Order: sequence, then C-alpha cells, then structure tokens
Amino acid sequence: MSISKYNSEGYPDPTAFGALSSIENEARALRAFRPIVYICSPFAGDIEKNVVAARTYSRFAVEQGYIPIAPHLLFPQFLNDTDPKERELGLFFGNAIMSKCSEIWVFGSHISSGMEAEIKRAKWKNYRLRYFTENLEEV
Repeated sequence: MSISKYNSEGYPDPTAFGALSSIENEARALRAFRPIVYICSPFAGDIEKNVVAARTYSRFAVEQGYIPIAPHLLFPQFLNDTDPKERELGLFFGNAIMSKCSEIWVFGSHISSGMEAEIKRAKWKNYRLRYFTENLEEV
C-alpha cells in the first residue's frame, strides 16, 4: 500500500500522511512478530513415529503464527538419548531454551518421563502451558 503525501484535492497533507504511515508501520510490525513456543511431545519409544509427530506439531505452530522450538528434534542429532548423562544434558539444554519461550505447548495423551519433567519445570516457573491432542485440538 502506498500512502500519498497529498490529499484528494492535490494539496500536501502531512498530518494525514504521518498518521496513515504510523498505522501502516504498526500493522507491519504486528505481522512480523511471532512468539516462540516450546513443543513438548514424546521422543522415546517409537522414535520414528514421535519425530514425525513432533514435526507435525511444529508445523502446526508455524501455521498458527508462532516460532516452534522442539528440542527433542534438535538435541538427538548430536546427543545420545540412551546415555543417561547425555539425556540429562539434553533436558538441561531444553530447560534453558524453555525460559526464552512465551508458551509451552504439550501435545498428545501420553506424557513421557521427559515431558513430565518439562511440564513440572514449566509449572514451577509459572510458564503458560497449553495442551493439545494428537489431532491438534486444544483441550
């Protein structure tokens, strides 16, 4: 949208131009802002299925206007989830990232031990929790 410095009669109108420019800039800024959400869903167990689900949940968050962070998609790329020390390190990293998120989104009806730890921390820190089904419906 192009805002003219002139009114409909062709005269300069700096007041209207300034006001309309301000409104356009605010609208542009709102479109650019996307809150970060923490994706909390199972990883262990059927890892292949759970990774596909976490990708689906992340895509859902994008479509809702958010930036998703799913640590269980990132950290297993270089940490061994079957090694208890590395698993704890991954959970620690996730907690650090969680503190930067505006909301924690919990997906699915099954709460794994890792999810349980994340939810407990989120409640302890008084972060905003939202719960969703596997079918992406908020409960």
